[in-house]
Amino acid sequence: MNIVALAGRLSRPPEEKTLISGSRVMTLQVTVEGVGDKARAESVPVAWFDPTAGALDLDQGDPVVVIGRVRRRFFRSAAGTQSRTEVVAERVVPAGRPAAVRTAMASAIERLAEGLDQPRPKARRK
Repeated sequence: MNIVALAGRLSRPPEEKTLISGSRVMTLQVTVEGVGDKARAESVPVAWFDPTAGALDLDQGDPVVVIGRVRRRFFRSAAGTQSRTEVVAERVVPAGRPAAVRTAMASAIERLAEGLDQPRPKARRK
């Protein structure tokens, strides 16, 4: 099961693009504080497809909670084939809206619990 929850601040203003397909994607950079004495903040790239109308109100420095999944995508560039690991957001909620954050987290936990209840395929032996 691939479920991610991030809590952090936007480290730059969101950028929105319209893809050839007509879908919209908003890219966010979320800085997450580390935990512990030697922890360092980490910057996490987030892609949010067809974001809600309120997404345009987000700005640099805003605290947010992101629920989504991790993906690694491959693409060609002038330097050859490259990859990028990012979070694909299902929901992005301003952290200042605790009821919305609780709802988003509860939904993610419910999906995780449902996935754990599913029978797992047996590992193949060689």
